[in-house]
Amino acid sequence: MTGHRADALTRVVAALGAAGVAEDRTVRCEPLAGGTYNTVFRVTLDDSRDWVVKIPPAGSAGLSYERDLLKGEIAFYTAAAGLDPAVPEVVHSEPDPEAAAGRHVIMTARPGAPWHECDAGMPDGERSRLRRRLGRLTGRLHTVTGPGYGYPAEPLGPLAATWREAFTSMTDALLADAERYGARLPRPVPEIRRVLAGASDVLDDVTRPALVHFDLWQGNLLLDGAAGERSLSGVIDGERMFWGDPVADFVSPALFGNIEDDKDFLAGYAESGGPVHFGVSVRTRLALYRCYLYLIMLVEVVPREAGPQEREWSRDHVGPQLVLALTELESASHRPV
Repeated sequence: MTGHRADALTRVVAALGAAGVAEDRTVRCEPLAGGTYNTVFRVTLDDSRDWVVKIPPAGSAGLSYERDLLKGEIAFYTAAAGLDPAVPEVVHSEPDPEAAAGRHVIMTARPGAPWHECDAGMPDGERSRLRRRLGRLTGRLHTVTGPGYGYPAEPLGPLAATWREAFTSMTDALLADAERYGARLPRPVPEIRRVLAGASDVLDDVTRPALVHFDLWQGNLLLDGAAGERSLSGVIDGERMFWGDPVADFVSPALFGNIEDDKDFLAGYAESGGPVHFGVSVRTRLALYRCYLYLIMLVEVVPREAGPQEREWSRDHVGPQLVLALTELESASHRPV
C-alpha cells in the first residue's frame, strides 16, 4: 500500500468516525476513479448502506475559484435535497480544515455507471428519453433560489447583489489565473477581457440567483439498468455550483455543441423549469458561459500539471471552441434586439 493510499484511507476512517461510524463496521472501502480534484472512496457498511466519502486535496487551490470547493459541494446537495432521487443526500459534512477529521463530505452513493461509458450504441429512443429526463431534473434544480450571486464559499469575495457583478468577478479572477500561470490561450488575455466586458450588459437580464450545477457533462451523470431500460440514477460532483443564471447550465450538457439542437432536453426542461426562448440575450449569455467554461479547461491544466497529451488535447479541442464563442460575442453587438 502506497503512502498516499494509506493516508487517504486514514482520512476516510477519520471522516466515518466523525459521522459516528466505527472502523469495524466497514465491509468494503474502495477508491473511485474518474475524479480530477478530490480523493473519493465508496464505502459499504455492515448494514448494507453505501456511502461516498469525498476528501479535498490539502494545500491551496489551483484556480482562484477553487478555494473551499467542498463548501460548494455541500451547498449543492443541501439545496437540492428532496428535489430528485438521482441527487445524493448528505450524510455528514465538515468544511473546516482544522477539524480533527479534516475537511470531508459523506453522501449516499448512487448506483450506475457514467453516461459516457454507456452512450456508444445507445438506441435513439433510449437516449431521447434520458435527455428529456435530464432536462426535467435540471429544470427542478433551477427552481431553487440562493441568497445572492456567486460561489457559496465566497472565494472571490462576498455574494454579489447582481449577476453582472458576480460573473465579472468570476471571469476577472480566471483571467488573472491565466496570466499568473502563463496558460496558453488562443487570444491574448487583454483582448479576451475586452470582448467579455463588451457583452456584459446582457447579464443584467438575470434577476434571480438560481442553483446552477455548471458541470452536467456525461461523466457526472450516472445511468443504471439494462441497455434499453436505463434510468438516470445519479447527478454527482456538484462542487463547482454557483448561484446565478440558469442559462449557464445549458453549456456542459451540450459540451462543444449547441443546446438548441437538443430538443429532448429542452422539452423536459420546459416541463419543470418553463420553456426557454432563445433570443439575443439568452444566446449571448450562453456564449459568455461557454467562454468561461473553456477558459477554465484551458487554464486548469497548468496548476494540475497535466501531461503533454492532455495539454495538446486542450489546445486542439478547447482552444478553437473558445475562439468561436468569443467571435460570437463580438458579432452579437451588431445584432438587432
